[in-house]
Amino acid sequence: MPPIEGLIVILGSPNDAQGNLSAMGQRRVAKGYAEYLRLRCNGWKILLTGGFGAHFNSTDKPHAFYACQQLLAWGVTPIDIVEFAESRHTVEDAVLSRPIVEHYGVQNLLVVTSDFHMPRAEFIFSKVFAARHLCFVAAEYLPLCSQAEQQRLLAHEAQALSNLRITQPF
Repeated sequence: MPPIEGLIVILGSPNDAQGNLSAMGQRRVAKGYAEYLRLRCNGWKILLTGGFGAHFNSTDKPHAFYACQQLLAWGVTPIDIVEFAESRHTVEDAVLSRPIVEHYGVQNLLVVTSDFHMPRAEFIFSKVFAARHLCFVAAEYLPLCSQAEQQRLLAHEAQALSNLRITQPF
């Protein structure tokens, strides 16, 4: 098998009780898929994150499974999707991805997440993968939300990032 040049890391997001991806999840997977189409000929593969959690996935399969099913339906070959990082939150997205990245000896990561989540994802992945080449791509989500929801999401992210800057649990 040829070496993997890089991994497109698509961060998990909510799905419903039947495993249907939320609008946020659909946007992240679609953006990751677009990046895959652009980079697959250069030896890039996909790493999906997302396990189980009351706030985002209470089914009997990890969230990454449902994202994977969407990618396979769009024609991504199974060999281009590496094992899942069954995480519960963004810190675990990075921490549980690390052994997978190390296993494949990958130096290049392209992290896909939602626009509102980008600052926190950049902070965490830059700490956990300080020795790797990182690129971050935002899946547009905020324009789909009401003003109130936009404010709620941005306030939550600002508080979570502030807490991480103090605690740095990685």
